[in-house]
Amino acid sequence: MRKQDQLTYEDLLQIVELIKSSPQFTEFHLKVGDIEIDLRRGGAAPRPETAAAADPAPKPVQRSHHVGGGELVVEPAAPPPKAPAPAREGAQAWPEGSVIVRSPMVGTFYRAPEPGARPFVEVGQAVAPDTVVCIIEVMKLMNSIPAGASGVVTQVLVEDAAPVEYGQPLVVLRPS
Repeated sequence: MRKQDQLTYEDLLQIVELIKSSPQFTEFHLKVGDIEIDLRRGGAAPRPETAAAADPAPKPVQRSHHVGGGELVVEPAAPPPKAPAPAREGAQAWPEGSVIVRSPMVGTFYRAPEPGARPFVEVGQAVAPDTVVCIIEVMKLMNSIPAGASGVVTQVLVEDAAPVEYGQPLVVLRPS
């Protein structure tokens, strides 16, 4: 086996960081020489072809990266199914067409970079896709969460230092 066909520990760490830093991606396929790896996170199942064919929205482009002599293909996650929100006391609704920034992981939600600092965003503030709206702490690691879309913050749904679940709505944006 040639050296370029081997997967190193550093290559594997780069792959993990790439997937971890891209919350919109939930699966990838890697083939290096005779080694082939398929990973999925968040319990996402592949969409059936019939559902994909009926979807009039354009499909996002796959990203391809070359790592350790192999190719890493990262596919965007299928959007979550549109199910009605569970009817519970205090459940909040937001206007149709709103962009919801959801938690890509389980952890602790923080509005500001440190105690006593100004929050990353306030209601009424315009944001760009790469604007950090909060951080989520997981095992003492701070993960910056970007807005993911341009818009104006209309609601912050989680209290500072509150625990959050995977997929939980955090911030509501009115797209611009």
